[in-house]
Amino acid sequence: MSFFAVLFALLIEQLKPLPRGNVIHDTLTGWMRWAGRNFDAGREHHAWVVWGITVLVPALATVAIYKLFGHFSLLLALGWNVAVLYLTLGFRQFSHYYTDIRDALDRGDENEARRLLAQWRHLDASELPRTELLRHVIEHSLLAAHRHVFGVFFWFVLLSALGLGPAGAVLYRMAELASRYWAFKSRTVGVPVNERLMKLSQWLFGLIDHVPARLTAFGFAVVGNFEEAITCWRRDAWLWKHENEGIILAAAAGAVGVQLGGSAAPGITPDRSKTFEAGALPESAGAEGSTPGLPPVAGHLRSVVGLVWRSVVLWMLLLALLSLANLIG
Repeated sequence: MSFFAVLFALLIEQLKPLPRGNVIHDTLTGWMRWAGRNFDAGREHHAWVVWGITVLVPALATVAIYKLFGHFSLLLALGWNVAVLYLTLGFRQFSHYYTDIRDALDRGDENEARRLLAQWRHLDASELPRTELLRHVIEHSLLAAHRHVFGVFFWFVLLSALGLGPAGAVLYRMAELASRYWAFKSRTVGVPVNERLMKLSQWLFGLIDHVPARLTAFGFAVVGNFEEAITCWRRDAWLWKHENEGIILAAAAGAVGVQLGGSAAPGITPDRSKTFEAGALPESAGAEGSTPGLPPVAGHLRSVVGLVWRSVVLWMLLLALLSLANLIG
């Protein structure tokens, strides 16, 4: 059932993607705002309570509905899996920005590409040279692909195998949203929040994303230049401030032979607020502090798209084989 649920959700999402501003996203942010307002009194245990309400309650609710539907019909249960995956998994939730930036660069309109990047990632891209602009687009796109597709995929398959339906997809997406929401509210909107809540949500998402990040990196290595990807993974993951992100980006850089990272320009942070920081450079690092490979060019944008889609096909084939083995067994 997991294979068909993911396949149908991806197909529907390609044909009818969610609009940029949709009621689901507004409802979830409203849910987090309500939980913070009513259950956060600034103490450490309140941070755990708010996180549990905002992340675990929706996941448990999806399990309850899945069990209810499954009691009446397997088709209803499958339909519920597809519906939840449609809302949590897919490229089209972010790919419009990627496509628009790529089209702008193909036209030679770098100012429009910078404007779109700034709108997408909430950063000041007005002074970025073309190479750094491309680097940012590639890095953000790889991380978005992981968080919107591969991370959701891995947690859905894992908990679905345990009979919990789409709970894993909801758990991952809500944990990722919480890690961004509280930091964005604190740093960008300027609204004071419980510092413990912000740090807790980021720490817990880091734990939840620990295994999926490494599986994503391994998938990139398998469908790309395996030797270079593994070498970059082991050698260059420290270039980014956060380990999970560094592993994904270093492996992808080696897989397609592109130069990513660098101390001269901002790096990535999981909260994706206006402040972006790179990892601390050791004394042995070069001046650029980036992965080896060719400087980013427009052609690398298409290489990254190919890398991601080949990785999707790889994991779908593995899931299909596991599903077939389960049926035969």
